[in-house]
Amino acid sequence: MEIELVEIRDFIAQHPPFDVLSDDLINKLPKYLTIRYFRQGSQFPDLSVKNKSLYIIRSGAIEVRNQDQQLIDKLAEGDIYLLDEQVDENANELKGICVEDSLVYLLSYEQLDLLKNQSVEFSSQFNRSINERLRHAVQFSQSSEMRDLSAMKLEVCDLTVRLPVVIDSSVSIQEAAKVMSDEYVSSILLTEENRLVGLLTDKDIRRRCVAAGLPYHEPVSTIMSNNLETVSETTLLSEALLVMTRNKINHLPLMKGDDAVGILTTSDIIRHLSTSPTLIASDIYQANSVDALKRISNKLPELQLQLSLSCSTAKHIGEVISSITDSITARLLELAEAKFGTPPVDYVWLAGGSQARNEQTSHSDQDNAIIISNEIKPEHNEYFEKLANFVCDGLNECGYVYCPGEAMASNTKWRQPVSKWYEYFSHWIHSPEPKALMLSSIFFDLRPVYGEFSLFFELHDSVLKQTKTNEFFISHMVANALTHQPPLGFFRNFVMVNDDKHKNTLDVKHRGIVPIVDIARVFALNNGLKETNTVERLEAAFECKALSEEMYANLIDALEYIGSLRIRHQAKLIRSGLEADNYLPIKELSGLEKNHLKDSFSIIKTMQQFFESRYRLQ
Repeated sequence: MEIELVEIRDFIAQHPPFDVLSDDLINKLPKYLTIRYFRQGSQFPDLSVKNKSLYIIRSGAIEVRNQDQQLIDKLAEGDIYLLDEQVDENANELKGICVEDSLVYLLSYEQLDLLKNQSVEFSSQFNRSINERLRHAVQFSQSSEMRDLSAMKLEVCDLTVRLPVVIDSSVSIQEAAKVMSDEYVSSILLTEENRLVGLLTDKDIRRRCVAAGLPYHEPVSTIMSNNLETVSETTLLSEALLVMTRNKINHLPLMKGDDAVGILTTSDIIRHLSTSPTLIASDIYQANSVDALKRISNKLPELQLQLSLSCSTAKHIGEVISSITDSITARLLELAEAKFGTPPVDYVWLAGGSQARNEQTSHSDQDNAIIISNEIKPEHNEYFEKLANFVCDGLNECGYVYCPGEAMASNTKWRQPVSKWYEYFSHWIHSPEPKALMLSSIFFDLRPVYGEFSLFFELHDSVLKQTKTNEFFISHMVANALTHQPPLGFFRNFVMVNDDKHKNTLDVKHRGIVPIVDIARVFALNNGLKETNTVERLEAAFECKALSEEMYANLIDALEYIGSLRIRHQAKLIRSGLEADNYLPIKELSGLEKNHLKDSFSIIKTMQQFFESRYRLQ
């Protein structure tokens, strides 16, 4: 084979859907390709060409716009462009422009059909049902990722889970041992005139006191380790590990100026290098300050990254991250109660939004509320105000920023007795107003996190009895759900974000995931389903025959595929040291991935069209 044809064959073999072809078919393919060169500014495709063809972009860049000059697709190296009959008939509605000089391979429909007949796997790339295509795409996406560890690039302050216990070096060995026992720690720092002079461990007490027969009333300075090695709290983990290895020590004090702010232990390092949600939850339980919880919460992006790279599903990642948020919230409430005293009456803290649905990614904004027993008295309001502010401020410190719409327990409106919550929901259900429902729909996804859960369950049962089969209310909820449309144009082409900050991207959260969340919520409220998680709501809707088996499967697969692309995109940002977002650059997607994403958006659009015809505002 000529060198030029070998180069073409090698390029084609690397890109889907041709990567599933046998070597024999790949070797024959180049001779059936036509090569076309498009200059910058020229129209694409050349509509004067009579033979319909599949286009393979070898190099360059092509933008496809509609009559309103909206950018609806962007093609680059490796992408394919296949006009279906619908688009062919309306090709004048679309206009492709080469924004760079572009080299393109053309494969005629006739040769394409021959390839389909010779390869079942290749044909299935075009002929699978939407459900099959998405399920295959999700499995391929998960298996293509490889695990990566970037923990050694972290600063040591990110690993310590609590502030150090510090006592004066003049206290007795027995007093020091009692402090260690009361604080559940195996090491403490010792100071003299507020200056760090030593460190004491369980091992020191065993070897230098008990085994040596030293009286317990002796000052702890007689058995402490002095001449300490210390590092700054901003030292990289890799550097700190070298210090500990070189000096054969298991405890390393962390300093901020002249102040000790932590103790790094070999257990901390082992725990972090084997990042585990269970271990993180254990750290949360032991945390004794907001600062300690903040340091723990800083691990969540790394946890999300490692879960992504270990091929976890988007659903599983959402459940894990949400459970960590639950634990942080509960620990903040325990700290608040320790600070302000025992609650005067029963209450329950509720999570809302993605946390309530167990669908969070790391450090979403916070949505929460409090239901208080009807036994509350006016003098109790100050206690719950302090508690709510402490927890909401703490969550903000931990990276869960304040809700832009103030849907938080720190807002008096969402910190009310049971009777007031009954009034809220009764008004929303029986006198629905679009704007009010748009703000309050978050409260139809509530889940109890801490406190007296029965206060919520009784309210929730009442709410579902009122929403079930209430067509008037449901029609308004549908209208709200339809405000989030998938970014798909009339001819199954993308409509991308084009503002300066997120140019040429797809907002996969608000225009991909949120529409499915909204659809599942409507099914839950219309059928009195208690589930809160989106997948579980769709499953329950299918089981009660409110949703067909085909549409149920399609929605589940669309949600997982869009979610997996979102998680993969966020993992890439986290690995680069950037803040995760929901704006997926179109250039990150292969041609096949674009087609799968279009399938996902088409499923959403079909379901929304059904809702639009089924429900009418009255």
